[in-house]
Amino acid sequence: MNVPERASSGQLFLVVAPSGAGKSSLVNALLARDPQISLSISCTTRAPRPGEVDGREYHFLSVEEFLRRKEHGDFLETAQVHGNHYGTSRRVIEEFLTAGTDVLLEIDWQGAAQIKTLFPSAVEIFILPPSMETLAERLHKRGQDSEAVIRRRLEGAAAEIAHAPDADYVVINRDFEVALSELQAVVAATRLRVAVQAVRNRELFAQLGIGR
Repeated sequence: MNVPERASSGQLFLVVAPSGAGKSSLVNALLARDPQISLSISCTTRAPRPGEVDGREYHFLSVEEFLRRKEHGDFLETAQVHGNHYGTSRRVIEEFLTAGTDVLLEIDWQGAAQIKTLFPSAVEIFILPPSMETLAERLHKRGQDSEAVIRRRLEGAAAEIAHAPDADYVVINRDFEVALSELQAVVAATRLRVAVQAVRNRELFAQLGIGR
């Protein structure tokens, strides 16, 4: 069972983007500037890229272990992207939100759609590249994937980008610092929503006679 939203003062942020749009760089910079947000580390069956560490970027699982955990209901959502399985730990998200901690997920559009059905107040932010040409250039410069993998990612990018209108906000990553400022602005505005403030400041709202 997922934690009812009314029992939690933690806010859930979903950051979605096609590979190469700069999602991870923006998220890492946001986390460095905002200690009030915790990152949920997803599980995946894809192989680690150079420099990635198990438990930091992802929890890297075998296909067998992933499917076993999925069967046991350990994941809040799962998706298959570019031939690899991805999933979000149900227990981790519930613990963050129950503790009143804001939590951020780097996730694909399929997973975001699943989570939004369980947590309608989750805020989905879609990161777009300034052009498909820039996206291709970034994937090549990253130097972490083979040409075949890059080609497959580019082919899937258009289908992923088609789901941008499903998000609550869109940030276009033309300039990194501008995009980061816009991402921070979304987080700040979300925390100022009346419903969020009412939960986080119950005593003050009660003293002022503000009812919801």
